[in-house]
Amino acid sequence: VMIIGSLLALLPFVLLVIASFTDNQTALVNGYSFTPEKWSLAAYEYIAAQWTTIGRAYVMTIVVTVVGTVLSLVITSAFAFAVSNDKLPGQKILMFLCIFTMLFNGGIVASYYIYSNVFHIRNTIWALIMPNLLLSPFNVVLVKNYFTNSISPSILEAARIDGAGVFSVFIKIVIPLSVPILATVGLMTAIAYWNDWTNGLYY
Repeated sequence: VMIIGSLLALLPFVLLVIASFTDNQTALVNGYSFTPEKWSLAAYEYIAAQWTTIGRAYVMTIVVTVVGTVLSLVITSAFAFAVSNDKLPGQKILMFLCIFTMLFNGGIVASYYIYSNVFHIRNTIWALIMPNLLLSPFNVVLVKNYFTNSISPSILEAARIDGAGVFSVFIKIVIPLSVPILATVGLMTAIAYWNDWTNGLYY
C-alpha cells in the first residue's frame, strides 16, 4: 500500500520531467505521455534564451521566501512565547485579538488601503513579504500550544532562578527545545511564500 501511495505521489513529477522534453506540437496533438512520440529540447532552449528574466525571477522568489520565512518565524515565535505566559498582563486580550483575526479580517479593500497608503509598500519588495508576514494567527496558536504543552514550566523557572532574563530564556532554552514545531511552521510558511501570487498582483 505504501509503495503504491509513493508511486502515485512521484509519478506526476516523472511525467512533468518527461513532458519538459516532449515536442510542443506532439504534446498539443497527443497530450502528455510517459513515452512521447517526439522528443525536444525547445523548452530548455527557451529558458536558456530568457534566463536573464527567468533567473532574476527565481532569485527574487528565493529572497522573498527566505526573508519572509525567517521574519515570520521570529515574529510568530516571539508572540507565541509572550502569550504562552498566563501571568502576562493582557494575555487573554492578546489571544482574543489573535484568534479574532484568524476568523475575521478587514477584507482586501481595507488591507490594500493600509498597505498602500499607510505602509507605502506598493511596488516594493516588501509588498511580497509583509502581507503574509502579518497574517499568521494559526501559526501563532500552533507554536503557543507547543510552548504550553511540550516545554516544562519547571525548566523555565529554573532558568529564571539562575538569573536568566526573558530574552535569554527565549533564545537559549525555548527556541532549541522548539525545533520540531518551528520547522513545521517554517515549512508551511516557506511554501506559502513560494506559491504566493496574489500579493504581486495586488501590490
